[in-house]
Amino acid sequence: EEQLVESGGGLVQPGGSLRLSCAASGFDFSEYVMTWVRQAPGKGLEWISHINGGGDSLWYADSVNGRFTISRDNAKSTLYLQLNNLKTEDTAIYYCARGAGARPRSPGTQVTVSS
Repeated sequence: EEQLVESGGGLVQPGGSLRLSCAASGFDFSEYVMTWVRQAPGKGLEWISHINGGGDSLWYADSVNGRFTISRDNAKSTLYLQLNNLKTEDTAIYYCARGAGARPRSPGTQVTVSS
């Protein structure tokens, strides 16, 4: 059974950084595109980044391009998202999902950017 568990969220000031992790189990992690999705308060889902199985093809939404970096460690079945130069509008629950464009089914991790 597929399981994805996000961690690393928290409260950070504008301009700060966080590193999110997503521990995967129950499937062959290295075979799948993995995606980060977020949902800001009162808004819909926003797909912000994905990475192919080999880690050499990346995509970012315009809203995070240049500030966020996606990566993966297939040996550890773990997906990462480095968040730099955070803005208040980055406040959201962040989810990982298997597959490009996939809808999240995991608990997510809360990121709050506030002074």
